[in-house]
Amino acid sequence: MSFSFDTKNELCRLPVQRRCCAQAEAYGILLYCHTFNSSDVRIITENPNFASRLPRLFQRAFDIRFDRQPDIFSRAEASGKMVFQIIRQEKLNHIINLLGYAPRQNLALHINFAMVEEECCRAAFFRGCFFAGGSITNPVKRYHLELTSSHLQASRELEVLLRESGYPPKSITRNSSYVTYFKQSDQIEDFLTLIGAPVAAMQIMSTKLEKGLRNSVNRRLNCDSANLDKAVEAAQSQGEAIRKLQGAGRLMKLPDKLQQTAALRLEYPELSLAELAEMFDPPVTKSCLNHRLRKLVNLAEEL
Repeated sequence: MSFSFDTKNELCRLPVQRRCCAQAEAYGILLYCHTFNSSDVRIITENPNFASRLPRLFQRAFDIRFDRQPDIFSRAEASGKMVFQIIRQEKLNHIINLLGYAPRQNLALHINFAMVEEECCRAAFFRGCFFAGGSITNPVKRYHLELTSSHLQASRELEVLLRESGYPPKSITRNSSYVTYFKQSDQIEDFLTLIGAPVAAMQIMSTKLEKGLRNSVNRRLNCDSANLDKAVEAAQSQGEAIRKLQGAGRLMKLPDKLQQTAALRLEYPELSLAELAEMFDPPVTKSCLNHRLRKLVNLAEEL
């Protein structure tokens, strides 16, 4: 199952309680579903849990039943696309009146803000929009949540509503559809928590932490690898300088401390400065050893 499917399943477990919130959620579904006008309501879904929720939701919100709906207990009808439809004019007029529209008004063109004044109703409305027109990408791949509508005005007003609620989205037009979307993980987490999907939000947080830990480990490994490469390159340069001094007969004329340093470096070319400093008797500091090796390299460069 997809992450969107699992998220909507989580939302479907929320109880249908207060009538005002049920109406707000149903309103979001209507504005973002396949068809909503004064002569037809058509909601299409492939999610059996959402299909099971719809009749209960519309019964609570509008006290009506769908004129056409699949048998969700039949395996044949509960697979693939399931269609819920209202075509009886008295039912449509009842919904229109409850939502505060005039009977002949184009219902899908704008949002009735009076329906979403309360915070609980606004969250339910967003949930309905997500049920009917929302999708979310698996956070393992990337962070992306979007709400897609075929109505420009509804999409614009949803963006305004989200901004007022503290969730500033972005928007684009895609194939004659209007998309409101989030790409920031923290915004997606907050939005999912608001509409009633805290488990999905926690999954995004967990995935983000895992990615951050993995990136931190990779950066550390890359840093260690780069430091190792530098140490190997420096040891090779020091060895070449010492052999150059030997070939020129200069090494035996140097102070005992430099001769001892040269001998240990040639004997242990693989050791780091800290490890090589411990080989001296008595041990020397890393800074002291580095100074001696630089002296040997500089003498070799003067030849």
